[in-house]
Amino acid sequence: MSPFVEFSVHTAWRRCRLPVWWFGTACSPNVCQVAGGQQFIAGGHVVLDDPLCCLQTSPFTGDTGVQEHCTSDAEVFKSFAVKPCGCLLCSCHAFGISLQDQKHEQSIYLCIWKSKFSYRIFPVFTNPLLKFRYYQNVCTQSYSSVWWDWRRWEQEIDWMALNGVNLPLAFTGQEALWQEVYLGLGLNQTDIDSFFTGPAFLAWNRMGNLVQWGGPLSSSWHIKQLYLQYRILQRMRALGMMPVLPAFSGIVPKAITRLFPQAKVTKLGPWSNFNCSYSCAYVLEPSDPLFQRIGSLFLSKLLAEFGTDHIYNTDTFNEMTPTSSDPVYLSAVSRSVFASMTSVDSQAIWLMQGWLFVNNPTFWKQEQIKALLHGVPIGRMIVLDLFAESMPVFSSTSSFYGQPFIWCMLHNFGGNSGLFGTVENINMGPFEALRYPNSTLVGLGMAPEGIEQNPVVYELMSELAWHWEPIDLYKWASLYAARRYGVSHENLTDSWKLLFHSVYNCTVPKYKNHNHSPLVRRPTMHMNTDLWYNPRDLYEAWRLMYLSAKPLMSVETFRYDLVDVTRQALQLLTTQLYLEIKDAFQKQNLPKLLTAGGLLVSDLLPELDRLLSSESHFLLGLWLEQARALAQDKHEAEQYEVNARNQITLWGPEGNILDYASKEWGGLMGDYYTQRWSLFVNTLVQCLDRGKPFNQDAFNQAVFQVEKNFTINQKKYPSKPQGDTYDIVTRIFLKYYPKALKRLN
Repeated sequence: MSPFVEFSVHTAWRRCRLPVWWFGTACSPNVCQVAGGQQFIAGGHVVLDDPLCCLQTSPFTGDTGVQEHCTSDAEVFKSFAVKPCGCLLCSCHAFGISLQDQKHEQSIYLCIWKSKFSYRIFPVFTNPLLKFRYYQNVCTQSYSSVWWDWRRWEQEIDWMALNGVNLPLAFTGQEALWQEVYLGLGLNQTDIDSFFTGPAFLAWNRMGNLVQWGGPLSSSWHIKQLYLQYRILQRMRALGMMPVLPAFSGIVPKAITRLFPQAKVTKLGPWSNFNCSYSCAYVLEPSDPLFQRIGSLFLSKLLAEFGTDHIYNTDTFNEMTPTSSDPVYLSAVSRSVFASMTSVDSQAIWLMQGWLFVNNPTFWKQEQIKALLHGVPIGRMIVLDLFAESMPVFSSTSSFYGQPFIWCMLHNFGGNSGLFGTVENINMGPFEALRYPNSTLVGLGMAPEGIEQNPVVYELMSELAWHWEPIDLYKWASLYAARRYGVSHENLTDSWKLLFHSVYNCTVPKYKNHNHSPLVRRPTMHMNTDLWYNPRDLYEAWRLMYLSAKPLMSVETFRYDLVDVTRQALQLLTTQLYLEIKDAFQKQNLPKLLTAGGLLVSDLLPELDRLLSSESHFLLGLWLEQARALAQDKHEAEQYEVNARNQITLWGPEGNILDYASKEWGGLMGDYYTQRWSLFVNTLVQCLDRGKPFNQDAFNQAVFQVEKNFTINQKKYPSKPQGDTYDIVTRIFLKYYPKALKRLN
């Protein structure tokens, strides 16, 4: 008999498992009562129809689990601390185990992020560590969820609930309300169209970094996003969350200066390699009466439309330098921003990203930080210490000078592919913040710029919110494979221990996970090839995973991990081949250049493209299909596709933030990255043939045409997997594993 039984949780989730022993021995008698009369029967097949559907009254309270639907001899599961349609899961006191119990840690599995992962839920015998469990980043709305429909949003919100999140961002649809505000102030549609960016770049429009690029926004976009926000908020609140809504920061369209010529408006400088055609924000001075008028108009519309949980996010000076460093001025800015909130909602709390302090430490000295924070009454602002796992701010600001803060793991920039983690920092950091003298820590958070990558890191981080001290990472990693795949195998256990010891344990100070691999960067003769881990560990983890692969290929979580680890191995090999190409060119060794360059361009990269195309979670076609699906007509579909293509490649009209949001996806690997590398190798060969030096500027001009053509062509890519993953991995492993080891010697 299989040690696991199927457990259907949600239509968006393919398969979830509970061990049979849980049904038979966890409770006494052999049944655990479920709200609404359903029961867990030993060894049976349990089906709960959408257990997170229509909730009754107020669900879970944030600090403690809901007890109402459980008998006195039961404890509520941490993430099912809700009251859904008579399907609340309860576990029995007879479980008799602690959170660290090995048997327990292999207990329950649920699926997350597009059904591709399993997830474990454990009973809570204590309250959570802190009040808030925050989730998302303002950039996540563009890098990951920009093209989501309701089905995908519903799955994500359920994932939040299953991970105990109670403070998520909810920014969708706000442009429809901003348009109403601006039209009411006298702006015309042309003024508004020249302000809003396209969908893929709205995060930076909202923060005042970017205007117009990729736009305009159609009326159909506004209507669909507004309707989507209604459903998002209903679901979040039904699951006991406190959605964080947007507020006014002072950024206004340029047309405000025409309509209100007496208003005190300052034009800031350009942002991140963009010129003033697409950046140079206009900021309304906080002392101007128009500031309060616009801020209160927007928030009034917002509350009338969506209701409120009294927590609002807005970010002043995100990656922009204020016009004055005078503490009086900075306090006035934050005071005015907060006043525009409290004029509408007297209970308002301002949730502010602390990224500006990390991004521009030259400007934000102690005096300036304190002034900005103290413009708001203590306790009415919560600061997100956004990159706390690598560059915490709380410890250099006396715990944000008394304002409450949330310790956040940023982890990922741009939604890049690539294995990465800082597990030791993640495991220790929250507890160091908690024990910091006079700490004002009130929560833990996950704030990646992009999601759907490195799921192990997010499982670890979300679990820490329910511990009171660091966990045993060695033990946690040892059990991870069994939890994730539903089977216990020595090779898989050893593989994950190696990954945790190496690629997932970056200890380089202030390291930012941008995936600097030459594979996904425009080729030059001076590329970053540094690593924070030993490649030998990664190759050995790959070998161990491959040796266990054949009987597990039907397990979605395993198949995803096998592709991801194989992808990482080929990424490493690309770096090694790049170094050989560079060395051959510098030594004018044409045969060696042809050998290394030919292997990279004609074999390794095409194999990598085939590998990625075989797994549903690494497909360019799916990203483009989702973008086009939101369009009302052909013209809009083409606009959205250009948005989608540009963001993951050029990021701007001229490669302004080139490759920042790189992805290793099937289709993108073949028609974008491979083409760049092919041009680079051919250019070097021609230089040696003609006895000329390599001209980087000339190459940049030539390769830009390759990059630009990719963003505007309309080639269709499969949105479903192509080929047999196991066969492809086997071919790659047998061909490249020996080559990888040889290059290490």
